[in-house]
This record gives sequence, C-alpha cells and structure tokens, in this order.
Amino acid sequence: MVVKIPELAFGFIIPEIIITLSAVITLLLAAFGRRESVGALTGAVALTGAGLAMIFTCTLWDGSASIFNNLYTIDNFGTFFKGLALIVSLLVTLLSLRYVEREEIVKGEYYSLLLFGVLGMMIMVSSTNFITIFIGLEVMSIAIYVLCGLLTGSLDIREIADYVASGNFKPTPMFMIGLAMLIVGFGFKTASVPFHMWTPDVYQGAPTSITAYMATGVKAAAFGAFLRVFYTAFLPFIGEWSGILWLIAVATMTLGNITALVQDDVKRMLAYSSIAHAGYILIAFVIGDQFSSSGILFYVLVYTFMNIGAFTVVILLGQKDRENTGIESYAGLAGRHPLIALSMAIFLLSLAGMPPLAGFMGKFYILSAAIKAKYYWLAVIGVLNSVVAVYYYLRVIMAMYFREPSGELQRPDFSPAYSIVIVISVWALFHMGLFPRDFLLIARKSIGIFM
Repeated sequence: MVVKIPELAFGFIIPEIIITLSAVITLLLAAFGRRESVGALTGAVALTGAGLAMIFTCTLWDGSASIFNNLYTIDNFGTFFKGLALIVSLLVTLLSLRYVEREEIVKGEYYSLLLFGVLGMMIMVSSTNFITIFIGLEVMSIAIYVLCGLLTGSLDIREIADYVASGNFKPTPMFMIGLAMLIVGFGFKTASVPFHMWTPDVYQGAPTSITAYMATGVKAAAFGAFLRVFYTAFLPFIGEWSGILWLIAVATMTLGNITALVQDDVKRMLAYSSIAHAGYILIAFVIGDQFSSSGILFYVLVYTFMNIGAFTVVILLGQKDRENTGIESYAGLAGRHPLIALSMAIFLLSLAGMPPLAGFMGKFYILSAAIKAKYYWLAVIGVLNSVVAVYYYLRVIMAMYFREPSGELQRPDFSPAYSIVIVISVWALFHMGLFPRDFLLIARKSIGIFM
C-alpha cells in the first residue's frame, strides 16, 4: 500500500500564515496586555501583519502551483483578490484606529476578527475544492457575525431578551425584517417550505447513513436552536411572527405530503415525508405555550427513532452498487424476510401516526395543543395532512405484503449493528407510544427554562 504524502509547500501560503499569526497575537495581547495601551498595540500589530502579508502576496505574482493535494492553488487570479482583501484590511484598520477609541469598541478582539475575516477571504479565492471554499467562507462569516455584534449591540440572546422585556424597545421595520431573515435561515435548516428545495435531491443523492444523519440529528439541532432563539429573545413578539409560521406550517405540511404521494423512490419519499413532519412541528411553534413547546421536544425525539429505523432498513436492503430504493424493490419482502418487513411497517405506520406507536402520540400532543389554543383551522389542516400521508406510507407496506417481486430478490446486507439499531428503534416507538408520560415530563422540564 502506497501512502501519498501531500506536498506541503508552505512557502506559497506565507501571507496566510502571517495573517493567522497576527490575528492570534492581537487576541493574546487583548487578553493579557495592559488595558490602556492594548488598542494602539493591537492596531499596530494588525497593520504590520497586513502590510507584511501584502509584501509576500506581491512576490507570488506570476507564480503557479497546485498544493495540498489540489485543494489550494496559487495563480494570478487568487493573488489579485488576496491583494485586494489585504488592501481593504489595511485601509479599514487605519480608519478604525480612531473609530474604535471614539465608540469604545472592544479593541483587541476587533482587530483579531478583522484579520480572521481577511484570512477567510484569502482562503476562499485560492481554493479549488468545495471543502476549502466552505472553510474559508465559514472563517470569514463567523468573524463578520461577531464584528457586527461588536458594532451594533449584542449577539447574546439572553441580553437581547432582557432588553426586549425591559419595555424600552419598540419593534421597528428593520427589526421585523431581521426577524423574517432569521425565520428564513432556520427554515432552510429545518427544510420548511418554501426553503425546502435542497432536501429531496440531497437526501436521495447522499449515502443513506448520512441521509439518516441529516434527517434526524441536523433537523433536531435546527429546531432546538430555533426554539432557543425565538422563545428566549422574541417570545414577547409572538403575535408578529406566529402568523408567518402559521402559513409556513400549512405550506410545509401540504406540499411535503402531496409531493410524497407521487414518489416511487423510498429515500425521496422519506425526504418529502421529513418536510411534512417539519410542518407538524411548526404547528407547535405557532402556539407558543409550554404544552405545545414540550410537544416539539417529544415529537423530535419520536421522529428521530422513526427515521433512523426506516433508513436502516433502506441500508439493509441496499447493495454496494445498487441502493434498491425503488418501491418495487420492496415487493414480496414479507414473504422472504418477514422480520425486516415487519420492522419497516412499524416505522412507516408510526410516521403515519397510527396508534399505539409513538408517532400517534407525537401528533396527538401537537394537534390537541392547537385545539386547546383555539387554532382550529391549523389543527384541521394537520389532521387532513395526516390522512393524506397514510396513503404513501401504505404504498410501501402494500408492496411488501401484497405484491410479488418483479425480479430476483437480493439477499439483504445483514449485520448485527443493523439489527441493534432496528431493535432499539422499534422498542422506543412502542415504549413512547404506550408510556409517553415519562418522556413528556422530561420534555416539559427541558422547555421550562423558557416559560
């Protein structure tokens, strides 16, 4: 076995190294330097670092190299934009020397973040791989986010909540636009309509294990952050944002379920199913009380086991070169592998909301909370969507139990690990469906910090 060691070629990234070291030094000076002199000192370090980086960047003109296993390239195009980013850094640092003193902005962190932002820009323009482009984008973006907070107020949602609750704050049009942008951002991460377009193609094209990871962990984390931000900082303005979420919830449930009806690929069907389930969860967001909010946590927990189990069966039936995700691949499965078919039926029936499985209890808590809060139309739309969803889940079950296989059935890729995941998921769905009280109490205690 030959191990290919990547060409390091650090000489080509001296400008990036200088900017990184300068950013770290300014941060250390801010932490350990004398307060009265830290502003001038860190500003000088930032200027010096950017100036040195500019000099070394100029020496790269007409240079050409592809380094770090073709993740990074040196050419005149990248050098031009690096030079531009460094010119911006020098000029903004110069104009900041007096400005940060006047506005009493935290000085050391300010210059360090400026430099990290420039580092991200330099990485972006010389990257020839999506991974390194993304790293540069994130380095730049995180620095910019924090700088915006230093300049305009706070990024701490608890401080924002205290200010909002103080009575001194009145919502302005710009505030409402910002709130709408937050909803858009979380909408993308939770795959809510109309920000869902990426979900079916990504879920279908990704390795099935990663699809399961995105459909459960990523979605759960997105809803967790969504809850924390809106219920900590913006709950007093629920009247302003609940109407938007009402429309998004209805659109998400309806479009997800209707589109899932015509899918012949199980992975793609589960992708649209995940969109529809995001809509059910958003019903509870609209209501905004403790009962409905704890229902979100319970639903997300249930949803995790339903989807992990279903995608495990999809993996189990796949082959190295064929994923076998078409519904026709499930035809006759009950006759050949009854336990696999039974497990898949349990997961799909739970997704459909059939008792006594946990999926039923998850929908019951959310829809009953909507009725209790007098959101009758929202509850009716949720029930109708649940009825529609039964059809496409039953399509797979019917294929497994009542259709003959169209070709020779492949031997499932049995593994003890798959069996463990399926058994745990089945047990969890029955346990939470029959004895939901303990899990709901945990959810209520978790959500109690906001209420």
